[in-house]
Amino acid sequence: MALTRDQLAQRVAQEFRDGYYVNLGIGIPTLAANFIPKNMNVMLQSENGLLGMGQFPLDEEVDADLINAGKQTVTMVPGAAIFSSAESFAMIRGGHVDLTVLGAFEVDCEGNIASYMIPGKLIKGMGGAMDLVAGADNIIVTMMHASKSGESKLRTQCSLPLTGKGCIKRVLTDLALMDIEGGKFILRERAPGVTVEEIKSRTEGALLIPDHVPEMSFA
Repeated sequence: MALTRDQLAQRVAQEFRDGYYVNLGIGIPTLAANFIPKNMNVMLQSENGLLGMGQFPLDEEVDADLINAGKQTVTMVPGAAIFSSAESFAMIRGGHVDLTVLGAFEVDCEGNIASYMIPGKLIKGMGGAMDLVAGADNIIVTMMHASKSGESKLRTQCSLPLTGKGCIKRVLTDLALMDIEGGKFILRERAPGVTVEEIKSRTEGALLIPDHVPEMSFA
């Protein structure tokens, strides 16, 4: 069974480590803020100039002036800092973000990512994605494995304009967790109830399948 958006965010949060500075992209990645383990100190960074985002606010906690880069209202954790977007991008470009989680339209088996435009469609735009993929070594993409029409988003070669080249090493989809190495997707985990055959049939790019592929754990 394919993962829900919340399950994708929960699995992404398992990639966090104590003391990390983490940037969460728009969409599914932002939901990971709700699944940080209580005993873990993670500082979430936003391109508009906020370090130390907390969970999404309850109705009585909403502050319309406190938003993330996607213009969603957020909360702050103790020790949070607010600064200019110029300083925020200096942090990103200087390599001071430990983990970046991005959404994407396509990723290919060379680690290229297309995430900012679909010709002929109105999309929010680049945002900070190009700076993030250029300034971060540790990036995980979370996305749907295939389009609504069933076309694979894990491509041999991206068909859409690229955000970055050769920068993606790990992809989490609603069907599987994969690493990208040597021009291939390497299947690491599969969603509960999803078969290796189903993942293979929905992956266009070259796919390496180890002898044992465990199901994801959400314990």
